[in-house]
Order: sequence, then C-alpha cells, then structure tokens
Amino acid sequence: MSVYAEFVPPPECPVFEPSWEDFSDPLGFINKIRPIAEKTGICKIRPPEDWQPPFACDVRNFRFTPRVQRLNELEALTRVKLNFLDQIAKFWELQGSKLRLPHVERKILDLYVLSKMVSAEGGFVTVCKEKRWSKVAARMGFPPGKNTGSLLRSHYERILYPYELFQSGASLTGIHRLYEEGGDSEEADEGTDAAGEEEECEEKEEDGDSSCDRSQAKDHPLPERRSRRLKSAELSAERNSKELKSLQIFGSSPKMVGLEIVPADDSFNKKQRHLKAQAFAIKMRQRKETLEVNFIDLYMCLACGRGDEEDRLLLCDGCDDSYHTFCLIPPLQDVPKGDWRCPKCVAEECSKPREAFGFEQAVREYSLQSFGEMADHFKSDYFNMPVHVGIGGAAAPSRMKMVPTELVEKEFWRLVSSIEEDVIVEYGADISSKEVGSGFPVRDGKRRLLSEEEEYANSGWNLNNMPVLEQSVLTHINADISGMKVPWLYVGMCFSSFCWHIEDHWSYSINFLHWGEPKTWYGVPAHAAEQLEAVMKKLAPELFDSQPDLLHQLVTIMNPNVLMEHGVPVFRTNQCAGEFVVTFPRAYHSGFNQGYNFAEAVNFCTADWLPLGRQCVAHYRRLHRYCVFSHEELLCKMAADPESLDVELAAAVFREMGDVMEEETRLRHAVQQMGVLSSEQEVFELVPDDERQCQKCKTTCFLSALTCSCSPDRLVCLYHAGELCDCPLGNKCLRYRYALDEFPSMLHGVKSRAQSYDTWAKRVTEALAADHKNKKDLIELKVMLEDAEDRKYPENNLFRHLKEMVKEAETCSSVAQLLLSHKQRHRQRPESSRTRSKLTVEELKAFVEQLFRLPCVISQARQVKELLENVEDFHERAQAALADETPDSCKLQALLDLGAGLDVELPELPRLKQELQQARWLDEVRLTLGEPHRVTLELMKRLIDSGVGLAPHHAVEKAMAELQEILTVSERWEDKARTCLQARPRHSMATLESIVMEAKNIPAYLPNVLALREALQKAKEWTAKVEAIQNGSNYAYLEQLESLLARGRSIPVRLDPLPQVESQVASARAWRERTARTFLKKNSTYTLLQVLSPRVDIGVYGNSKSKRKRAKELLEKERGLELGGVE
Repeated sequence: MSVYAEFVPPPECPVFEPSWEDFSDPLGFINKIRPIAEKTGICKIRPPEDWQPPFACDVRNFRFTPRVQRLNELEALTRVKLNFLDQIAKFWELQGSKLRLPHVERKILDLYVLSKMVSAEGGFVTVCKEKRWSKVAARMGFPPGKNTGSLLRSHYERILYPYELFQSGASLTGIHRLYEEGGDSEEADEGTDAAGEEEECEEKEEDGDSSCDRSQAKDHPLPERRSRRLKSAELSAERNSKELKSLQIFGSSPKMVGLEIVPADDSFNKKQRHLKAQAFAIKMRQRKETLEVNFIDLYMCLACGRGDEEDRLLLCDGCDDSYHTFCLIPPLQDVPKGDWRCPKCVAEECSKPREAFGFEQAVREYSLQSFGEMADHFKSDYFNMPVHVGIGGAAAPSRMKMVPTELVEKEFWRLVSSIEEDVIVEYGADISSKEVGSGFPVRDGKRRLLSEEEEYANSGWNLNNMPVLEQSVLTHINADISGMKVPWLYVGMCFSSFCWHIEDHWSYSINFLHWGEPKTWYGVPAHAAEQLEAVMKKLAPELFDSQPDLLHQLVTIMNPNVLMEHGVPVFRTNQCAGEFVVTFPRAYHSGFNQGYNFAEAVNFCTADWLPLGRQCVAHYRRLHRYCVFSHEELLCKMAADPESLDVELAAAVFREMGDVMEEETRLRHAVQQMGVLSSEQEVFELVPDDERQCQKCKTTCFLSALTCSCSPDRLVCLYHAGELCDCPLGNKCLRYRYALDEFPSMLHGVKSRAQSYDTWAKRVTEALAADHKNKKDLIELKVMLEDAEDRKYPENNLFRHLKEMVKEAETCSSVAQLLLSHKQRHRQRPESSRTRSKLTVEELKAFVEQLFRLPCVISQARQVKELLENVEDFHERAQAALADETPDSCKLQALLDLGAGLDVELPELPRLKQELQQARWLDEVRLTLGEPHRVTLELMKRLIDSGVGLAPHHAVEKAMAELQEILTVSERWEDKARTCLQARPRHSMATLESIVMEAKNIPAYLPNVLALREALQKAKEWTAKVEAIQNGSNYAYLEQLESLLARGRSIPVRLDPLPQVESQVASARAWRERTARTFLKKNSTYTLLQVLSPRVDIGVYGNSKSKRKRAKELLEKERGLELGGVE
C-alpha cells in the first residue's frame, strides 16, 4: 500500500555573505566561491544589509496569466500511478462501467502498488495457486490476521485481472481462436455451464470478502484529472438494498459484486427497445419459405458463429460486432447497462498514444493585487492560519503569524505524493521582463530614475546587467534571448513549484527574490546530473518511454528523499526576500514557493563555462534538442574581436577554439573522403536560426553544413553527413563559414591577447641543435610541439622532425614511467595489469640500451637501469622466502610490494600471493584467539569460512580444527544460557551461578552468558536491598516496595523474597483503599492524609490568616508528615 513517509529535509547548501569589496565584483565573487558551491549545485548569497534595491515594476498595470499546476501530477511516481488508474478507468468505461477505488483498512487501495506486488510475486495465477495473498498484503503494509489477503484477491480479480488479460491479449486472441475452431453448440453449452459452476464457487468466497469490504468501505471521491473516467460517489442506502443486488457489475470475473465497478447508464436497454421496435419492419431473404424474423436474429456471435440466445448477445457500440456474454474471455455474467465495446475496439482505444503532459494556462488574468489576495486566501484557508504579506521592497513584508516553513515543506511533498488529494495552484512563471518591466530599476527611457535608483540601475547584481558584464560570455550575443539575457519574472503562491531541470546550454542562473514569502530550493551538483537522470528513468520508466526528453520539459518533480535513497546528493535552502540563489552549470534544481512572492531570474556564462557549453551542444545533438544559440558562432565572434575580451576569457576562448577547429578539420576531411567535392562559403549568421538547423539532430549550424540540390532548404551538420538524402554525393555541397586556412589567423589574435610567448621556431631550432651535454628534456620538447599544434603552425620539415623525435621519446618515456610509477600500479587491479604484456628480463635489458641512444634526455633512464638490478635481486629473495616452512606475512608482503612495483614479468608472484593469504589468515587467527573478549561466534564462523577457501597447508588445517572446537563449545554454552534466560519458571540463583562459573573458562565472547551473569548480579543486588529493608528498624515506604517489585519482576532469576514483597504491596494498597472509602467523602477536596491528621484550628477564632494561607500551611505540614513514611 502506498504509505507516505514524512519528508526529511536534505542538508543545507552553502550560504555566503560577501563584504562590500567582494560584492563590487559579482562574477569575480561567484568565481571565487565556485570551488565550494559547485559541490552542492546551488548556493545562497546574502547581499550586505544596506543593499536593498527598490521594486521598480508598475504594480498597477502589471497583468499576467498564470499556469495551472495539479500538485499530484507533478511528482513522477504519483503521475505513473495516476496514468495507470486512467488506463484502468478507460478500460472499464469502454465496457460500460465506471471505476471507483475500493477501500481496505479504511484507506484507499493503491491499485498500482497492488498490481506491481502481484506481478513481482509471479502474477495472479501464481499468487492464487501458491496462496501468496497474505504475503502480498504484508508487503503492502497491511496488518496480518484480518483476512486482508482474500480481500485483495477479490479486488484484484474484480478490477485488475480483466485488464491484465486484456493487456496480455488473451481476451482478443482467445475469441479469435474460438472463432477459427468453430465450436459447436455442445461446446458452447459446456462453457456456459462451466462458467456457472465457477460463478457458484466464487460466490461463496466473494460473499465473505464483499461483506468485509462493505463494513469498512467509504467511497472516496477521486480527483478530477485530465480524464473524467475515475469516479467515486457515496454509496446510498438504495445501493445497499435489493436494488444493489440487481445492479451487479458486468466485467471479467465469474461473480461481479457491485462495489468497485458501477454500471454507466441504461442506454443499452434503450438500444434494445429500439432494435425490437424495428424487428417487424425487416425480413430475411427467402430460403424454403418467407419468414418474418426479429432484427436481432441478423447478428451472429463472432466467437461461436451462432445467433441464438439473443438476450445474451452483445452489440459493440464501436464496430457493431456481436458477441455472446459467455463467449468473451473472461465471460460476462450479465449484460452491461452502459455503452459496451468489443475486445477489438477496446484494444484499439487503449493503444492510442497518450498526450504529452504539460501545464495549462489559467483562464483568468491577474494583477499583482488580485493574485496576492487569491494566494493569501488559499494559504490561510488551507492551514487555518492568518497570512500577512505586503508588497514593497525586500524589507517591506510584515509577517506576524507565519506558517512554519518546515510545515509547508512537509505538506508539499505529502500532497505531490498523494493520489487521493487533488490540490490545484497557479504560478505566474516565465513572465518576460521585456514585456511587463523588470523588478530592478533600468534605463529604458520610459521614466526618469530617482537618485536612489541610479546605484541599483548600474549595479552588476542587477539581473538586467549581469548577463552583459565584461567577464560574461553572453555579452557577445546580440539577440535578446528571453530568460537567458532578458530576465524572467515569477509570481508564486503557496505550493506553486518549479520542477527538476537544468538551464539551457548548462549555463549559470541567478534568482533574486524581490519580496514575499520564502522560496524553497533543492539542488543536485553537476557531477551527479547523470545519476539523477538514471534514477528518475529507473523509477518512472513509463514516463520516459513516452517522453524521452521529459527532464527538459520542466514538468516533472521527484521527492528529494527518494533521490537520496538512491545515492543522489541533494541540498536545500530557503531563499528569503532580498537574497540571491545561484545555480551552477548542469546542476539540476527544483523547488516550490512557501507563499505569495515575486522573484526574478536570468542566466549568465563565465569563462569556465565554455567547455561545458560545448559538451552541452554535443549532449543536445544526441537528444535531437534545439539549441538556443550557436555555440560555435559565439566562439568565433569572440575570437574575431580579441581586444574586447577579458584576458582570462581570451585564454579560455583560445583553448576552446583550438578544440573546435581540430574537430571541424576532422569532420571536413571525413566529408571529403566520403566523396563530397563541391564546397561553397556561406555567411551563416545572416541566415535565421530556424533555417540552419540540422534536419537530424536540430543543432544550429555555423562553421559548416551539408546541402543537396534536391532540397536546397534542407541541411545537416557534418556529424550526420550521411543522413541528408540518398542522392549521389556529386549533388551535395559542403557549405562552410571559414576556410581551414583561416583558422590559424583567427587563433593568433586571441592567443596574443591571452598570453605572451617566444618565437616557436627559434626555440625548436636551438633544442634540436644542442650537443650531447645540452640536450633538452622531453617535457620541453612536448611543450614546443603542443604549442605548434595549438597554434596551427604549418607542418614543415622542422615541425615533422620535432614530431618524430617527440613521438619516439614519448613512447620510451611512457614505458619507463609505467615501470617506475609504483603508486599508480598499486592502485590498479590485477585484471588491468593483465591487459598488457609485461617486459621480461631480456626485454628490459634491451630497453635500457634504447633509452641511452635517444636524441633527448629521459629522466627515468638511470632509474630503469636500477630497476633491472632490483629484478635480479628480487628473484633471489623470493626463492629463499618460498623455501621457508612457516610463511612469514611481513616478508611475503614486502616481496609482493617489491614485485608489484617492478612491473616486470615475475613468475614467483602467484606463489607468493598464495602463501601470503595463508600467512595473513594464520596471523588473524592468532591475534583473535589472543584476545578472548573479541572472539565472537560470528568472527569464528567468518574465520572458518575464509580458511576453507585457502590452499592446503598443515598450519592452516591445525588452526581450523582449533577454531571449530572453540566454536562448537561456545555455541553449546550460548544455547544453554539462552534457555536459562527464557526459562519458565525461572531458575534459582545457585543454578545460574554454577552455569556462569563453568562458562567462565571458554575463550570467547558469549553475549548470552554475559547477560546471564548480569541478571545474576542484579538478582543479588535486589535480594540484598530487600533484606536490608525487611531487617531495618523503620518501615519501608510503599513507593520503595513498588519500585523493588517492578525491578524484581524484570530480572530473569527466581527471587525467593519476591512473593513476600508482592504480598506486602498488595496489603498496603488494600488498606489505603479501605481507609479512603471509610474516611473520604465523594469528590472531597482533601487528601487521605489531611483527613486522618488532627485538626489544629478547632476553637481558634479571630485568626487574621486567610483561608489561602491556612491551606498553604496545611499542605506544607502534610508534605512533612509524608516524609515520615507510611506504615
């Protein structure tokens, strides 16, 4: 059964409070905190207290139409359940019945979970055959012993099993098979009789179940969704009477009780009367003689081919095919009251694809005031608490009795997980500030800014300015991209939410809450993005099968607790008014609003984003997702004007341009090798984006594209050059923005801007001309070669000579590094080491000679020579260690470490590893037996199990025998101690003490024996206390005896004084009760002690003390007397 688990908030994300100095450089500060914040995906930034921008929107003229959100349709798992119920309801509706969800144990039965549980147990037939319904009930969380399993079977058989048969095709293929076999009348009669017997058998079982269901069933009105098939109405008194029995449902099981499936209407009866009215107007063709026949006689059952038993013959309202009720699979016991569809029509209707889920726009247009009134009224009514929110600056809202944010958060996640409660909210999301105005002051010429607004209009934290700052990449995009360069506005109400998503092109985003109640955020760091996608696809595959790009639609949410249970790191924060929330590239984020509020958000991209942006385009290419802008066009535009770039941005652009140009060169060469010879330059930036998108992957082309004369308007990117059309390659043309020889010149300018460098040719010439003593190191030569490749220098003789020398030296250096890098090899697994062959001793000698012949210095050459000497020494030491009779783990481990670090083929290693395992096991056994208090039964069993897998050795076998003996004795004493602790009647202290003493010498940790010893100690202490009280000069308090009695009863030892104490307590309680009945009046305000104590105020008159003071003194005197004890 679907049980909502209370929401546990994820850990908080980092919160930063920059100083005014840090706050003056927005992107610089974000880059500063990036190493910390990107680990959580999101972070919160609190501006300095004095930074409070005025709210600049025109509140009077602000109008917007929100989107409608049904909360339980947002959550992925809940939507899967609702879709499943929609399918079930549609299935029954097509057969003339309406679905109403049954109740079990006063809760709505989760049919989706029931279906999954039964499927996991092997299906309906298997569960019935092996009687697993009790197990299914237990797995769904129902308490045992209430016949719930039989009730679940009844509901499954009545509602889900017909749908299961339909899904498997049995209801359709079975009928077709009967039709093809052409069953005669006797077979049909036998089938009807069998159905009747089955009905009679099932009726007895169902009567009990249905009565149980009626006793606790209260119909639950199901939420109105996209489909109106699911209904739940109150059972009236009429339906519980004889009329209910006459309105049996007509579905799949042998006996259908009218509890879950309700007849739709009586249209079938009307149709039958209409057909009979026409019966006399229709005549069949002459055979032997002319006869007038009934109109229904014209219809023949497609399953059995007969037309008799007209009262059991159903006419499909979709295709007019006819079937007997008893010929259907499963058979129907009665004629449906509503419109009925045959199995073929049901299959056709149910196979229609489901419409993609999305938000609907509200019908009403709101102003800020009307939306706020609606939002406040909703929250106040829902939580039954007043809500006080004002409109103004960051500090303007005044909240007196706010609903706790923790309560709203838990309620939100409960609602999105509930199929029973359908809460609908509205969210003014993605409102373009270009149309209605930004919440920040801007210089748009519409009005003159006030002096206090000038500061905020120029601030880098103004979301209209942040995307176009000098360090931002988006400043080089001319178009005003709504949502990325142009801020979007968000007007929220309680529970309105934004689903899991990442920003377009994996860019940064920043959100500022102008005013209102908090906004709750959840974030997942970029390194776990694919993990989140995999978890959601695993848990809700039905949604992703129909919408593979579901996470790009911003319509699906999943409980953070569910994600965390599957290993996805999730962090949260509450964004209050006047605070920023920053999301980092490819960091999934979602959240909801605590109440009425107003926020503004925009994207921005810094230098560190460029590599991620290129990865995102490749990701979009795989998903066939449209790009918002061309990443290549952005890079080239920045490279064309290097002087306008920030120095750090210029360095990043240079690195990215190098990778892009290398890939573009490879793609063009590949296209030319395909046979495309025609090429033409085209200025792609002048072509509208929607006219230069790849027909295959939808990527916006810029550097190059492929077209064909058969369809000039169609083009593809070079990644999909083979999927344009089937025309000959001679008809195709490569359209390019820049020629390959233009790339180096483009890189040169941005390179010069990014860094200074010496002349490459001069450095290479000096390096190659050096004598033996002045040879350059390999690393220096590699740097020179990389510079040449990055800068696209011409491949002349100097370049080729350098490349050949570096290649040879690099190969030798790599081999030498593998031989010498001990730490790297220690991290590798043996399997990875076997993927390549190791050098033999002879090959190692030849390699040493090659190292000293190289034309450059290899720093590992001398170390490789020392390695050869170490290999020879290892061989001698290994032979000596293997000859030892008793394996020494330290010596063996040292040899193995040495051998693993040598990275040379050593035949002694397998034998050393085998003996090391034996030595370690023996060491562990000796260490364990040396500390008896650590020797648990589980530890001994684990040692024995691990010892079984070792290679034979006399020392191992001896230790195994010793362990087995100790284990056997320990288990016997543990069982004996457990029996004593659970014995009824309990054993005496003498018996237990003898057991404890005998088990004392066993060298193992025995928890039951220890528990027995502790119980014995408690018994001794208890007995001593009782004797001290009984032999004391003063009487014991009743409370003392009651406390001793309670403690004595919990000790699993027979206590001889216990009956005496019980008798004393019982006598004292009886005396107190008798005395109270004798001296205390009913509803008396005095205690028993007050009544029994002598009166001291008799005959005293004229006392000035008030009754209150006298009562206080009397109470203090009573407390003093109580301290004297009770006899």
